[in-house]
Amino acid sequence: MALSEDEVRDLAVYAHIALEPDELIEMTAYLNDAIQVIEPIERYLDEDISPMFHPTGALANVMREDIVDAERALDLDDALENAGAFRDRMFRVPSILGEGGES
Repeated sequence: MALSEDEVRDLAVYAHIALEPDELIEMTAYLNDAIQVIEPIERYLDEDISPMFHPTGALANVMREDIVDAERALDLDDALENAGAFRDRMFRVPSILGEGGES
């Protein structure tokens, strides 16, 4: 199953990647090489086998109690002393969610 330049161009547009004409040719060849590497795996596909979503099965998060280590903990006033900005004894950082969020 080889990809055409039109299909690669459509993928690039969908992914918001600008490709020059020579880059489009190179990317088409690169993706077709990748497909050739993966194609032999298809012969092992079996409809009777359900997909595995995680290679180690059903894992659960292992959490520890959130206990303050008094020996290693930095005093809050010392931590805030070097902060660029703080409010209500908390660090203030720039919003990463865009406009409208309060930082």
